[in-house]
Amino acid sequence: MTGASAVTAETTDRVVLPPRFAHRHLLSMRDLSAVDITTILDVANAFWTLGEQPVKKLASLRGKTVINLFFENSTRTRTSFEIAAKRMGADAVNISGSSSSTTKGETLLDTVRNLDAMHPEVVVVRHAFGGAAEMVAGKLSASVINAGDGQHEHPTQALLDAATIRRHKGRIAGLSVAIVGDIVHSRVARSNAIGLATMGAEVRLCAPHTLIPRGIEQIGGAVTQQHVSVVHKLEDALDGADVIMMLRVQNERTGGEAPRFPNTREFSRTYGLSERTLAMAKPDAIVLHPGPINRGVEMSPQVADGVQSLILEQVSWGVAVRMAVLHLLTGGSPTEIS
Repeated sequence: MTGASAVTAETTDRVVLPPRFAHRHLLSMRDLSAVDITTILDVANAFWTLGEQPVKKLASLRGKTVINLFFENSTRTRTSFEIAAKRMGADAVNISGSSSSTTKGETLLDTVRNLDAMHPEVVVVRHAFGGAAEMVAGKLSASVINAGDGQHEHPTQALLDAATIRRHKGRIAGLSVAIVGDIVHSRVARSNAIGLATMGAEVRLCAPHTLIPRGIEQIGGAVTQQHVSVVHKLEDALDGADVIMMLRVQNERTGGEAPRFPNTREFSRTYGLSERTLAMAKPDAIVLHPGPINRGVEMSPQVADGVQSLILEQVSWGVAVRMAVLHLLTGGSPTEIS
């Protein structure tokens, strides 16, 4: 696949692609302009078609090394980064926290310095502490991709969500997007709020007061202040929504703190997405979820497996988007893919 015709997206959010991507790392959605996001989505659109081919191999990263350094458990993100790298011909090396020398007392800084001495082109970092990816980026010669840092951000998840939305709605600007659930612990909510607002969507964050961090509307500066609002009733979030993104309650991030809601049954009754509450949105609304799903809590099985659910398509877009990010950060042209 070569030439500008290979990166034609089915969307009205079209821009003139720059000759080269302007960034060395991908750490936060706040670093990306609307042009940057559109560039990634357009390149991902070309890589999407590769997944439908009998031979899913390119040579654009042949001879390059991608290290997936994951200090948190992951199924979708880690696997999709590995598949993305291998489909592009790169050598993919997976390192988990339990198999790294940090279990012997080595610091994260020493770990990444040792990895840097092996001259990888890209290091993908997932860590429980916010800011870990940015710290690593300041110490490595390689490009660094933030695959989730604490409760801070998860930019590639936001990009694959945007790609899924654009595929089905033809645009992002002007859409009404409801993000419902555990906002306070969600890096996905933060990255999506910034990214979708940057692209011109109207984002409603919905949760009980105890699951909404104070000042979340200002996380992306002026752009989120203009396009992001907070509501506390599910019906207010879903009314007229084009896109519904449900989030699970992240009990693993509570750190033993006092419960923020009475119980799971009450939370599901008040904020769960069912066939009844889905009807509050537009008839053609699409349903997203970053996974893993707690069926029967934030979403009923009927909705999760229903015709409006694009949850599995999000997973497919995860590979295409991560291929696009690897391609662009290693100097690949936005208009030529091989």
